[in-house]
This record gives sequence, C-alpha cells and structure tokens, in this order.
Amino acid sequence: MPMKKYDFDCVIDRSGTCATKYDGLVQMFGRRDVTPLWIADLDFAVCPDITEALRRRLEHPVLGYSAAPDSYWQSIIDWQRERHGFEISRDELSFVPGVVKGIALAVNYFTRPGDGIVIQPPVYHPFRMVIEGNGRRTVENPLIAEGGSYRMDIEGLERVIAERHPRMMILCNPHNPVGIQWDADTLARVAAICRRAGVIVVSDEIHGDLMLHGRRHIPFAAVSDDAAAISVTLGAPSKTFNIPGLVSSWMVVKDDALRRDFYHWLEVNEFNAPVLISTIGAEAAYRHGGEWLGQMLAYVEENIDFVTRFLEEHVPGVRAVQPEASFLMWLDFRSLGLSQEELMRLMIEKAHLAMNDGAMFGSQGVGFLRLNVGTPRCVLRTALEHIRDAVAAVKTPAE
Repeated sequence: MPMKKYDFDCVIDRSGTCATKYDGLVQMFGRRDVTPLWIADLDFAVCPDITEALRRRLEHPVLGYSAAPDSYWQSIIDWQRERHGFEISRDELSFVPGVVKGIALAVNYFTRPGDGIVIQPPVYHPFRMVIEGNGRRTVENPLIAEGGSYRMDIEGLERVIAERHPRMMILCNPHNPVGIQWDADTLARVAAICRRAGVIVVSDEIHGDLMLHGRRHIPFAAVSDDAAAISVTLGAPSKTFNIPGLVSSWMVVKDDALRRDFYHWLEVNEFNAPVLISTIGAEAAYRHGGEWLGQMLAYVEENIDFVTRFLEEHVPGVRAVQPEASFLMWLDFRSLGLSQEELMRLMIEKAHLAMNDGAMFGSQGVGFLRLNVGTPRCVLRTALEHIRDAVAAVKTPAE
C-alpha cells in the first residue's frame, strides 16, 4: 500500500473553532490583525486516523460514562518503548487532565505552602505560575547561555539546593523555550544531586516526541536508579499530534513508595479518570500516527532551516537558537538595543505578528521572543518579511 503524503502547506481557516491561538489575540496582544505565531499548537490538519476514530465513536447515539480500555493504556506503553526505549508498566501509568494540571497535582500533593521548588529559566512560564499561585517559593537555577545555545548550571543547582532546601524541582526535558534535549549524563547528575537532598523531580516531557534531525529523546526516569526513585514524568500526545483540545495527558511514577499514596489520592479525587475522547484520540494517535508525525517533523525541520537562513541573509542582527526538539524557536533580538516593551510593540504594531514575549519565561528572556514555526511555509515567509521590514525601520529610522 503506497505511503500517504500529508499536506502541511495548506492554510486552514481556524476562525470559529474556539482556537485560543486566534480567539485570544485581542486579550494577549491588544489587536486582532496580527498573525498568530505564539501558543504552542500547530496550524496543520490532524492525522486523519485520529479524526476518523473520533468520528466513528460519535456516530454511536449514546455518550454515557466511559471506561478506558486496556488497549488505550497499552498504546502509551508501546509508544514509549518503541520510540524512546522507555519501559513502563501499567501500574506505573496514570491519566492526568493536562500536563500543567499534572504538575499542579504533584506540587499540591508532595509539597506544602512555603516550600521551595526549583526551575531553570528561561523556562515555560506556567511552572512559575503553578508554584507561586499555590503559595510555594520559586528557586531559580538559570541556564547558562553558551556558544549560541544553553547548558545547565549543575554547580549552581547543587548550591541552591544546599542553600535554599527546596522540596521539588520542575525539569523541562526537552526544554521549552530553548529546545534543548538534555543529555543522559546531565540528567543523571541532576538525579544524583536531587536524590541526595530528598528533592522530587517532576519532569515535563511533553515535547519528547518532537525530536529533530534524528535525535533521540532521553526520558529522565530512565537515566539512572536515582532518577527512577525520585521522578514524576508527564507527557501527552497533544503537542506531538496537535490534539491539545482532547486533553489526553499521562503520568509515570516508577518508584512504588513515591507512587502508591499519590496515585490513591488521584484516584479518590477522580483526577486520574480519562474522558471518552481523550482515550479514543490518544490511542488512534499512538497506534496510527507515526507516519504523519515523521512527515510533520520533516516539514518543521525545513521551516527551522528556512527561518535560520532568512535571518542570516536578511536580518543579521537577529539570531535564532537552533532547537533540538519541537516546533518552537528562541529568537535573540538584543542587538537592536530595544527595551522589551519596545520590542513587543515593534512586532505587534509594525510587523503585525503575535509571538510570545521572552520576558514571560523569566528575566533571562528579556530581549528574546519565542516563534512558533508549526505553520505553512507561506505564512512563515510572510512573517519573516515583516520582521525584516520592521527591524530595518529600527536601524534606519525616518529622517
């Protein structure tokens, strides 16, 4: 049977679909006439196997209480084994109603108000929101910018843990927004440090399926016995297959002592109860979406290369950090000498683009913007031309 070719060049009108990426423009950016390249979902049509599985089920006239079939759980187990070499058992696996919600559940169960929780900025901003919104303390272990990319400050991590005695660390693996997949040695060192100090590591691995240029995702819990003993891993097919609206996230806790009472708490509060469309969509994605994912990632890789070449040739003052995973790019505008407010105003009012403000990822993101390249190339080309023209106007202001 010939391989199906998916069309990622098609521009899809998402108006009227309750899409946050579009309907949230006025609230986030103050106007509607901007191209949305911000929130991390894709502008590509979902794999047809997923929509067909949902359609078949919705043809049945009854939508009663539902139980997740064994095949749903097995699809997650098989995907993790086959894609990442991550061996998990059914009892180690739980449904959670979203990765951020899963982080919040772990924060509320394992820590108390006033406890410190480590994050590594510039990092996904809901980490800080969950910590501080629940009355915990943010403990920063910033990444170190180096050679056009970033690395972890391992010595700094040891120091802040020794000095500030956090109870938990939230790890982003791969890291959002800078797109780094941490290597096994780095992850093992983090695990050893945290286990010695009694620090639980919550690892957000939602971008783990989106590895670029043949790289492999390295699950934190798989790197060492230390990591397995202290980790809560969170993942989902949502970023991978562009189905965040189905809310189909999952959690893995390898250690029985860490897991037993926590999973019981999730169960009695029904936090771990999957809903019908979650299980159907996720299983279809994991069973049948591999070819779609491969083609989508190849398209995203070409988009990333296109952005990099365009900036080098036409906007040399703006530099892109090369991501190792995902469809997000971290753009450095610091050479323009603008304040963050001026930079955002330039992009919104002159370039008519909606990108994530780098400052929302922490003070280390000042001078940066996050660009979502998960969109048809014609849209991306026009956006880059708008960046070029807006930056040129800054460099050569009118007399």
